Amino acid sequence: MRIVIDTDVFVSSFFNPKGAPKKVIDLWKTEKAILCVTEEIIEEYVEVLMRVGLSGEPELAELLGLFKKKSNILFFASTPKLTLIQDDPDDNKFIECAVTAHARYIISGDKHLLGLNRYQDIQVLAPADLLNVKSLLAG
Repeated sequence: MRIVIDTDVFVSSFFNPKGAPKKVIDLWKTEKAILCVTEEIIEEYVEVLMRVGLSGEPELAELLGLFKKKSNILFFASTPKLTLIQDDPDDNKFIECAVTAHARYIISGDKHLLGLNRYQDIQVLAPADLLNVKSLLAG
């Protein structure tokens, strides 16, 4: 299952090790989901995680190691430009990546993305909602 994970989910996963965002990240780490990213998305992950004070943390080093190894990741150098989210155009990169990757889900806690609900065949879900998807639990 291909997923695109919004930056807020990555950040939340570091601060609540038993919460839904951490469980979503673990789906990727345990190869139950394929993380779809672009250079722009990875840069935002790293920039925000460093800004919130995680630059010296072993979890960030582990994450960077997984990105470097391209472990269970689909990387896209370019994506079509979309302007679906007018109030926060920076969020469009997650939709663009999902479209290019033929991802099934965008996982986010962002009100702009969640407000979209669905685009084409891509569902936008909060982390807890992804964990309740029956097809995921079966696999």
